[in-house]
Amino acid sequence: MVRRKKDMASKDKPAGGTQDQGIPGPDSRDQPTPSPGALPDRPTINDIARFAAVSKKTVSRVLNKSPFVAAETREKIEEIIARTSYSPDPQARGLAFRRSFLVGIVFDNPNPQYVVNMQQGILDGLRGSAHELVIHPCDRTSRTHLADVRNFVERLKLFGVILTPSVSEDEQLARMLEQIKCSYVRIASVPLDRPERMVVSHDRKGAAQAAVHLTQLGHRRIGFISGPSTFRSSHERRAGLEDGLAAAGLQLLPDLVTEGAYTFASGAACGSALLSRSEPPTAIFCANDEMACGLLQAARRAGVRVPADLSVIGFDDFQVATQVFPTLTTLHSPIRAIGSLAAQKLFASADARMPVPDSAPVPELVVRESTGPVRSP
Repeated sequence: MVRRKKDMASKDKPAGGTQDQGIPGPDSRDQPTPSPGALPDRPTINDIARFAAVSKKTVSRVLNKSPFVAAETREKIEEIIARTSYSPDPQARGLAFRRSFLVGIVFDNPNPQYVVNMQQGILDGLRGSAHELVIHPCDRTSRTHLADVRNFVERLKLFGVILTPSVSEDEQLARMLEQIKCSYVRIASVPLDRPERMVVSHDRKGAAQAAVHLTQLGHRRIGFISGPSTFRSSHERRAGLEDGLAAAGLQLLPDLVTEGAYTFASGAACGSALLSRSEPPTAIFCANDEMACGLLQAARRAGVRVPADLSVIGFDDFQVATQVFPTLTTLHSPIRAIGSLAAQKLFASADARMPVPDSAPVPELVVRESTGPVRSP
């Protein structure tokens, strides 16, 4: 009876003695990796620990990429995890660590492709970290906007938040996140915060390339369809266009400027207005691709040929730019890379040893079929 109790007591201890500290026990090298076939369909961390003959804490260290685990032990645990497709529950892990393994993205952008590309980039940055992404679409003009975001952060106990334009430009929101001690990174066209909290998209430098391209093609009457005035990117892209025109000794004429909403419909409406001028522009720069596609529709309806009668440039280089006719000359905005960089900066805020690139790439001009030389009178 005494022997039986001793055997039972020994079963309560993980094999390998000091294995919990990441140091292989005397028998661990000779133990074959157990077959995962006997594991439940949805194994828990306890199952992984049992099959690896280690403690739950050791498995947790491997999941969190702790250096304090012996290489042989790490390899055995990682092999079992890979063969069983085990994935830790971010919420459960958050409870264990008194913080969440969830990263939030807050956006109010009217362009769904922008949001999709940004999410893909953030997921690139999260890959391998065990963190997951949760989204919070919002209305920046709502009376409950700040309260809604605060509730989102506190209810999920977020690791941190990534703010995209134009919600990233809200200073009250940034102050609120700082007050509740929530790490955040802001994505915007200009610096708005400390460098470690910012990813700058360099919209002005990108837009200047549009003006240079059009003036080199001989265009002098160049129109502009801006985004909403509430978006700082609209002002930066206009400023970039004006920079490029000034380099050629030209100015942006007020009667050739209209304000859109970063949507297809607004691009069509603004395009119709510009093309109905007594002296219409020979080229139009649109502050995003959606509006540029709307302009192409307006030109077709008005019997204006692109690019024979009108050159059109967009901004973003979304998939739609290659799906329209003629294909769209545009500025390639590295949105996915920006999202990844934002995630890396968020992690760096929690670990100063983590190296992070200083800035995002500058948008680059992609010349396609929608631009051409100005037509001779």
